[in-house]
Amino acid sequence: MKNLNIKKSIGLFLIALLVAISFNDSFQSIVNFPKELYILQGEERVFDFKIPFQINAITKENNLIEVNGLKQDKYQLNLSEPIEVLPKEIGELDLQIKAFGFLPIRSMKVKVLPDVKLYPGGQSIGVKLKTKGVLVVGLSEIIGEDGKSYTPGLDGNVNVGDILYRINGKRVNTAEEVSMIINNITDNTVELELKRKDKWEKVNIKPVKDREDGKYKIGLWVRDNTAGIGTLTFFHEETKKYGALGHGITDVTTGIIMPVNNGEIVSAKVGSVLQGQKGKPGEIRGIFYNEDKIIGNIEKNTSHGLYGKTYQNILNDKTDKTFSIGLQQHIKLGPAKILATVEEDIIEEFDIRIEKIVNQSEKSGKSMVIKVTDPKLLEKTGGIVQGMSGSPIIQDNKIIGAVTHVFINDPTKGYGIFIEWMLEEANIDLMD
Repeated sequence: MKNLNIKKSIGLFLIALLVAISFNDSFQSIVNFPKELYILQGEERVFDFKIPFQINAITKENNLIEVNGLKQDKYQLNLSEPIEVLPKEIGELDLQIKAFGFLPIRSMKVKVLPDVKLYPGGQSIGVKLKTKGVLVVGLSEIIGEDGKSYTPGLDGNVNVGDILYRINGKRVNTAEEVSMIINNITDNTVELELKRKDKWEKVNIKPVKDREDGKYKIGLWVRDNTAGIGTLTFFHEETKKYGALGHGITDVTTGIIMPVNNGEIVSAKVGSVLQGQKGKPGEIRGIFYNEDKIIGNIEKNTSHGLYGKTYQNILNDKTDKTFSIGLQQHIKLGPAKILATVEEDIIEEFDIRIEKIVNQSEKSGKSMVIKVTDPKLLEKTGGIVQGMSGSPIIQDNKIIGAVTHVFINDPTKGYGIFIEWMLEEANIDLMD
């Protein structure tokens, strides 16, 4: 009975201790630690939690990192003392964090990356994109031969924002291909294969013969291409890959990120600048030039940027040197620079201030809040304007990210994305 009471007392003490510690800010920083930790090879990191608590860090096979000067599979760590982590090899490992040697706190993946060297961008680029499939941007009515009004697209459960990939099993990538197939039908109905958000749908539609021109139609307005101006973020010489914009190219009507069939980037110049104002974002108005000299292709259009390969080296007129990357833990609140083109094809360096950093374990285009402080840029553009997206952010001689969005109610402020998310989207294999 006495032993039972002692065990119960110890158990209650441990529970009380764990509850008390769990409300400690430093302990919360362990619990809220990123699911994935990116660190650079050879760069020592020190974690100082300053709490009187011990944890066990366990991995199946550790050949990547040293912790407090030791390379082993299991560590007992005193959180009241600084913990030194030194990445020795490139790769990744899974780490389990436990309290009292048995109570799981969290699991995480440690990724040791090489010190990647990038050429910074900052130059305006022209973007020409052709869609994979066609994007439904509107539904219309058709007056049939009998004089009645028909809406086959609407009746067939097609929605604006759907991406049409096949008609009767035949692949379509242009509006012309859609019209050609519909006008050569022999059946009463056609089967459309659509992608709606992330789900595939099949619908059957009965085309209607238009009284005005005698052609069969299904009442859909579709878009198969777009073009615009953006800013290059980086060029990676070893792989010839580039990243730009920091956000996706969306359809102006639906807001859908346009799927890529193929596309190209070309040189561009700034023609004029519409200055940003509160509640009214500004815009860089550019023109394409040397269009016959294609810089590169477009392989991916994602919510975190535009990516592809170049046909030539893209060097920055402002600087001919490469920069190391700065991961999110390297970024500090305070001064930084961006490279951007706001006049003709001249790349310039402008002062900004990083006002907020968001710790992230998953990709997001809103990794940090930045504020333009450069008087020249404020006078020219009013702050961040459309077309500056992709402008590389540089701090302590490292590329740490890119400009992505402007605050509608304050054009001097905007968001930036971490460079590691763009490198991941570019499929630059950092583990090689």
